[in-house]
Amino acid sequence: MYDPTRLAALVAVAEAGSITRAAARLGYTAPALSQQLAKLEREAGAALLVRHHRGARLTAAGELLAGRARRVLDELDQARHELAQLAGLSGGRLRVGTFTTAGIHLLPPVLSAFRRAHPEVELTVAEYEPPGGVAAVVAGEVDLALTHAYEPATAGPLPVGVLVEPLLVEELVLVTSAGHRLAEGTGRLPVSELAGRPLISSAPTHPPRHGVESALAEAGATPAVVCESPGYALVCALVSAGLGVAVVPEMVASMAAAPLSVRRLEPASFRRTISVAHRGDRSSAAAGTLLALLRSGFGRGGTAAPANRPSAG
Repeated sequence: MYDPTRLAALVAVAEAGSITRAAARLGYTAPALSQQLAKLEREAGAALLVRHHRGARLTAAGELLAGRARRVLDELDQARHELAQLAGLSGGRLRVGTFTTAGIHLLPPVLSAFRRAHPEVELTVAEYEPPGGVAAVVAGEVDLALTHAYEPATAGPLPVGVLVEPLLVEELVLVTSAGHRLAEGTGRLPVSELAGRPLISSAPTHPPRHGVESALAEAGATPAVVCESPGYALVCALVSAGLGVAVVPEMVASMAAAPLSVRRLEPASFRRTISVAHRGDRSSAAAGTLLALLRSGFGRGGTAAPANRPSAG
């Protein structure tokens, strides 16, 4: 039984005409490659190379073995390709669902790493505002989806056949226009301080925000503008314009294009958990690979980086 690595070394010398050039092509040093070839000659029981001042040439035995080696190596390459296809990582498709914030700030580097490792997999990305992504996984529209849930909230039952795995937990923070009085100080601001303050009410009809909106209303925050869009870019723009304050995820606050001031709240139980919905053991190989990248990239149940700037511009 011949070692495929040594067979590849013999073929490289046959094509390069020199041990030095073959070693450079394979990433070996010339002495290391010579050792591999010497072992192959012992396995074959015959001299395979004749070395001369201009390089090396194959003996008749070397030519015979190199010809066979090319076919063996081609078959091994074909087998690797076919196994990758069976695993869904070569020529397959991966369909990913995401919501806006994650799609802009979290998903691209993970998909980039996946594409570098598996360039033949066709990637498609669709946007679903939670909880639509979970429903899309259940319906088979996507292989996995990034979704989120807010606290305080009343958690509903999960659909059968889908797992929702936490990836990242971030606090909800107060954002105000630059220089706003509520932004003064470095400690946490009691939610009760929002009583009577004009609030940009963020998508009150959006299911994930129901619990947060209710808690803010109980604290006495008064809706000044009702922003029906769940997109936070508009909310932050309205806050920056001085139309009110808002409570948003810290990732949104740190990434906002509009100039804002940021303040943490007390209690710290106002949170958003970003999760990935998938089919568990029934997930494709491609989906399982991306899931592993998401886990390693964000850390299961980890905490987002703190919003540590008083203002952003």
